[in-house]
Amino acid sequence: MASPSELPPIPRRRDTDHDPDAVAARLRYAEDRAGRALLHLAGRPQAPGHTRGNIENLVGFAQVPVGLAGPLRFEGGRGPIEVVVPMATTEGAMVASYSRGMKAIGGGDAKARVISSTLSQHPVLVYASALDAIDAARIALEERERFEALTAEITSHGRLVGLEPEPVGRRLVLRLLFETGDAIGINMAAHASERISARLAERTDPLERFVHGEDVEKRANARALVEGRGRNTIAEVVIPRAWLAETLRVAPADLVAIHRTYTLGFARLGTQNQLVQAANGLAAVFLACGQDVAYVTESSTGTLDFRETTGGDLYASAHLPNLLIGTVGGGTALGTASECLDLLGVRGDGGAEPFAEILAATVLAGDLSLLASFCTHEFVGAHERLGRNRPPAGGGT
Repeated sequence: MASPSELPPIPRRRDTDHDPDAVAARLRYAEDRAGRALLHLAGRPQAPGHTRGNIENLVGFAQVPVGLAGPLRFEGGRGPIEVVVPMATTEGAMVASYSRGMKAIGGGDAKARVISSTLSQHPVLVYASALDAIDAARIALEERERFEALTAEITSHGRLVGLEPEPVGRRLVLRLLFETGDAIGINMAAHASERISARLAERTDPLERFVHGEDVEKRANARALVEGRGRNTIAEVVIPRAWLAETLRVAPADLVAIHRTYTLGFARLGTQNQLVQAANGLAAVFLACGQDVAYVTESSTGTLDFRETTGGDLYASAHLPNLLIGTVGGGTALGTASECLDLLGVRGDGGAEPFAEILAATVLAGDLSLLASFCTHEFVGAHERLGRNRPPAGGGT
């Protein structure tokens, strides 16, 4: 079993956990972890002018409660990571469930790694015949250096690293792969794709050209499941049998059995999301950390794997090939987003890889906890106890 967590537990009061002093104690705890005052999480408004470039016709800010899950402990690609995870959600019982799963994997030998990191774009050019499309594919490969130069002219942090022209009948799908640094890089990649496809059109004279021709943006799709898009990340753990029983009240065989049934269900549904509740955890952390929440549809695509080891312990992994995230640009500098990224220790340059690892480990923890609650038939009871909104008598603002 892994050594005990170095982080103290998140302060919690069983019956008065939403009282102002209980919330203030957790805020102080979070500030200690972040190494800074978390003024926006405490309620300070965001200056409206800081949102220029993020929104139009601004009228105000949505209020979604943020809770802390964890501590989450695992080994990342750069060494040990131990954090508490901010989650913005209105689904009661969810943060508690993720915390329980994090406790379970913290008692095992948990690891997470980013396997690869490229952002794909797929402009399409339409020709008069299939032979014209095939010829254009050949010309595209000849133009590789020119395409790289066109990309370099518009960005200092991204570059074109892959070019795969794919004739489909009389259409040419131009699969472009970009490195984007620590930004999600969508705008840069779209701009480069426009320039690249325009250059190819000059050489090949297509009938039509579409920068988002095979549009994988913000939709689950089989292509992304197989090829990966964004940060391709995996988290895995071996949880000792006794620790699994203590924390989740199940045996390895229980989780292997329920996952087998889920796998049959995934096959019947034809879904590319073969995780159990990835969208829950990803949406909550995305919202807290200023990510583009619409990318949850792609980012939730992935697979789950359970097996009982020869020693009777549980091996579990979650593979997410499409984590579309950034720790610079977009909404990451705004108010609570920058504070939550600091709480995770990932804001700014160099943060995207550990952020992806934290997300993958969070997804694995959540799926373990949820499936265990199905096995023990505790799911409904937990939601009845924690997940029903009971405002104080007399309302209030």
